[in-house]
Amino acid sequence: MAIPQSFIQELIARTDIVELVGRYVPLKKGGANFMGLCPFHGEKSPSFTVSATKQFYHCFGCGKNGNAISFLMEHVGMNFVEAVKDLAQQYGLQMPEDDASPEERQRASEQREKQATLSDVLEKAGDAYRKELKDTPHAVAYLKQRGLSGQVAKDFGLGYAPEGWRSLASIFADYTDPLLVESGLVILNHDDDSGEEKRYDRFRDRVMFPIRNIKGECIGFGGRVLGDEKPKYLNSPETPVFSKGRELYGLFEARHALREKGYALVTEGYMDVVALAQLGFPNAVATLGTACTAEHIHKLFRFTDSVVFSFDGDAAGRRAARKALDAAVPYASDLRSVKFLFLPPEHDPDTFIRENGGAAFAQCVADALPLSRFLLDAARESCETHTAEGRAKTASQARPLWLALPEGALKQQLLAEIAELVQLSGAEILDIWQPGPAPTRAITTHFPPRQGGYEPVENHYADGNERPSVKRQWQGKWEEKSKFGHTAPWATPHPNLGARVRPTTREDHAARLLLAQSGAWERLSNEEHALLCSLPPPHGALFTWLEGQHNEHGPLPWGVLSEALTGQSFEGFARKAMKSPFPGTSVEEYAQELADVMSRLLKVHLETENQRLISVFNTEPGAKERYDEIFKRLSAWQSQKRYN
Repeated sequence: MAIPQSFIQELIARTDIVELVGRYVPLKKGGANFMGLCPFHGEKSPSFTVSATKQFYHCFGCGKNGNAISFLMEHVGMNFVEAVKDLAQQYGLQMPEDDASPEERQRASEQREKQATLSDVLEKAGDAYRKELKDTPHAVAYLKQRGLSGQVAKDFGLGYAPEGWRSLASIFADYTDPLLVESGLVILNHDDDSGEEKRYDRFRDRVMFPIRNIKGECIGFGGRVLGDEKPKYLNSPETPVFSKGRELYGLFEARHALREKGYALVTEGYMDVVALAQLGFPNAVATLGTACTAEHIHKLFRFTDSVVFSFDGDAAGRRAARKALDAAVPYASDLRSVKFLFLPPEHDPDTFIRENGGAAFAQCVADALPLSRFLLDAARESCETHTAEGRAKTASQARPLWLALPEGALKQQLLAEIAELVQLSGAEILDIWQPGPAPTRAITTHFPPRQGGYEPVENHYADGNERPSVKRQWQGKWEEKSKFGHTAPWATPHPNLGARVRPTTREDHAARLLLAQSGAWERLSNEEHALLCSLPPPHGALFTWLEGQHNEHGPLPWGVLSEALTGQSFEGFARKAMKSPFPGTSVEEYAQELADVMSRLLKVHLETENQRLISVFNTEPGAKERYDEIFKRLSAWQSQKRYN
């Protein structure tokens, strides 16, 4: 459900924006406002102001401005719902949950309480590990040997887990507390013979790397042995606060550097992240013992528009890069950059920089392989493109990657390159990848015009079935009437997309637009949200699902939504809707067309509601007043000539 505007306004009014921004930016009083160095661009003299009275920030250098919610979104990397929930929790406001049952609200409250408690337990363990490091000379010597300074160790909160099996028993008063097991700090085993429970510390004799979420809360640990024991690296297990598929090591520490450097450098381990920060690349992050996922990519693109993956040049590195390509393709819009850096097999980023210097590594980053090149390499992998069979296999391997790309210029250019590679035209490729319905010869019939004569109209197929829409020309003006009776402009097909199915209703049109640009959901009003979600199936069910996806994950590209659709009752309808022509490639074009479609839908809805109200004037309280209110709105729209 959409968050009411009244709740957002109350939340902003309660927020002390000076205190909030001051957690991330050192501020000094300057007249009526507070001043500091802008966190959104590099500067030497302060041009960033925060107004306590207006609850507003503004930078006179780069133009960034907004309120507490937008600051958390822009600077901390939260999506809209996350930012609202975070502020609501800080200032003691209950998030609106009108759609939730009392039991669901209770469960959600208990879950939030448990997450906060687990983070407290992990923070306490982290403090103990940091204190232990200072008192363990051989662990300090290991870090110095790896070239790490005390400052970098402090910045990343590094610590040490001692050798004992139950060292945490001296930190926590109750070693049998279930929270120690649930947080992943303690392992619980049952002896099958005696039935006795055995507990012991998960991390022993390891350098400890705390893993933080984007708010800086400790949610888990990574531990590295000091010698050659196995496993070399050990991460916390999946817990209610930690998921390897969603979290990136070092993202909290790198959030400022991502904007300053202009890109995120994704590496394969947390030692790489810490070493790179030491060597002048504080914009590095790492996955946590798992392949790069779509959620990782989505999270990174909240902070930067450019991502560079760094992998070893061996076979394992290539396999990891291939998985990263699959995750990144749905996010590779025209305004984003994704590259792949392959180092020599004998090097990781740390050793490469120490041997060749930071400038050489920076040049490697600049020369990294663009996503478009790597996509083509992946498509022709193990294919002999000098044979027809090899080219056919190349086309088959390219298909899922190309289809997952967002609509735009990059997608069209890659279509041309793939077509050239397999020696087919773009239209022929699309006929294979996206076969449309078999063409059927149309029969010409006639409509009587409003004033004399007959105009030819193709309104039936040769098999006698009615076309989904027909055109007629009245007084020199072309107009389209759908079989549902609504008038709508005839859409111009998107260039180079081959045969596609036209949307037959405005509801289909809205579905197509919101599936292609789900971020546009934020631009709709609460009234428009309610209208879409209340539509009959499959439309209403799809829009309700889309709202839930947006609230949970923020804006998602079609490639990601397409995967999540699998198994939904409206899956077939949604995929059919995405075969419709697209209005353009820019967000503004999508937003403008969506606004027009929603205006027309809302107008039809209000007209229908007024017809119903007329019939219940004498039986339904308030019907006359509601009718008058709607009539005024419709009259105002008519006077503004917003509708054809």
